[in-house]
Amino acid sequence: MFSKTLVLIALLSSNVNAKPLALRKTLETGDNDEFAQESLDLELILEGGERQLFPLLPGTKCPTGHTCRVRNSQKFNVGPMAAGIRATRWTPLAATLDWNSLNNNLNEVVKSNNYCTRRQSMARAAGLVAGVAAATVAKPAYAAETKTVLMGSDSGLLAFVPAKTQICKGDTVKWINNKGGPHNVVFDEDAIPSGVSQEKISMDEQLGDEGDTFSMSFDTAGEYAYYCEPHRGAGMNGMLVVL
Repeated sequence: MFSKTLVLIALLSSNVNAKPLALRKTLETGDNDEFAQESLDLELILEGGERQLFPLLPGTKCPTGHTCRVRNSQKFNVGPMAAGIRATRWTPLAATLDWNSLNNNLNEVVKSNNYCTRRQSMARAAGLVAGVAAATVAKPAYAAETKTVLMGSDSGLLAFVPAKTQICKGDTVKWINNKGGPHNVVFDEDAIPSGVSQEKISMDEQLGDEGDTFSMSFDTAGEYAYYCEPHRGAGMNGMLVVL
């Protein structure tokens, strides 16, 4: 998913100043000549050591500290479109897009070693390309996700599935009463980050019907140990890690 989205964003998000010289000249003069574009593929090493190439827009420079490969040039003839492009200059999306914010987010996607930073920057960049306002995508909640934890396994075991969940700050966890209820979620006050209220994030009641849910968002990084109060003696414990 990450790689497919990166390719999509890279293909859609050229900075207006990064257009190849030949294309800029054609737009300005209306010359009906063919021109060649030199394009680069960004080489990234994914998890597990897999190497993949991601197309960059023509005229985009290789990011500092990364390896890029030159793709075969292709010839394009934009003469028939030149007059129309000169008249409108840019599409409505391109004219209103916050290019600086987009470029900054794409930089974070490529350069950051932090999973949450990359994921959030990718979501914001996708939003900008889709036409969402920069002020909206800048809000922490915009890039937030929801992770699901089952209360009781499908086979009836008294366990949280998965037993350990990892999220980013601002994300939400939704616990679903699956099998073997009633269940609840109670956090260990001695095993949560300092300053977090144990009462605020724990359940007051139990979930009795299958399919019932309990959701909570987390804004403080750290480890959160929790358990199901009715089945704590049976070892129904869970761990939440907020990055």
